[in-house]
Amino acid sequence: MNTNVTTNKSIQAAKSTGRVKPQKLADIILAQLETMIIEGSLLPGEKLLPERELALQFEVSRPSLREAIQKLEAKGLVTRKQGGGTFVCNNLLSGFSDPLFELMSNNNESQFDLLEFRHGIEGMASYYAAMRGTPADFEQIQAKHNEIGNSQLEDDFRGEAEAVVEFHLAICAASHNAVILQLARSMSSLLADNIAQNLTVLAKRPDIFSKITDYRKRLLDAILSGQPQKAWGASHRHLAFIEEVLLKSTQENSRMERSMRRM
Repeated sequence: MNTNVTTNKSIQAAKSTGRVKPQKLADIILAQLETMIIEGSLLPGEKLLPERELALQFEVSRPSLREAIQKLEAKGLVTRKQGGGTFVCNNLLSGFSDPLFELMSNNNESQFDLLEFRHGIEGMASYYAAMRGTPADFEQIQAKHNEIGNSQLEDDFRGEAEAVVEFHLAICAASHNAVILQLARSMSSLLADNIAQNLTVLAKRPDIFSKITDYRKRLLDAILSGQPQKAWGASHRHLAFIEEVLLKSTQENSRMERSMRRM
């Protein structure tokens, strides 16, 4: 969606109509800025353009823009730093507390719960990304996929996990579903922990990595070729394979622990 075009049309309509009381320009700008935050065009922690540039972009006066930003601040969506500019708040999604995330990260059973969660959200995101993704979306997804390969050269599980999360966030963004994107983004740290732990376990099986890479490539191809059902299926097969390997590994570890106790 071209937010600037929509904003300008709304502003022109508000200026031109004389039969009803026009909506305040500040409220129109506010609504568009809120939309940009919801859709992920403005990210948590991102700095807004200076007032002069934003006013030119929206084709409005600086007082109207300033009023809209003040309303954003009153809603807790942005914060202003004296002499430093205006920033989107980092804690927009604080429904999950850090202590809870830490508990879940260190709980073995929660690791499988997270895999089940990923089945749902990544499957839906892949389906809608294949259906609605734009060429720019696909270019970003491809770039994030390439970064996974680059991270694997570093032999750093945490770095690779974060690259995998960024790949899936790009898919979520391409779904053009704000709920999917914001929910996935709010849990990105927890998901990175989950993936890093999985990689640590899977590292004991070098043959597994090539298979996971192959599953991920099939997912990428299905999305880029615009095949929603195939993308959904590829996402599920990818995660089902990881889950199966982890379950077998857990069972093997349990058998070894029992053997050690007997000894």
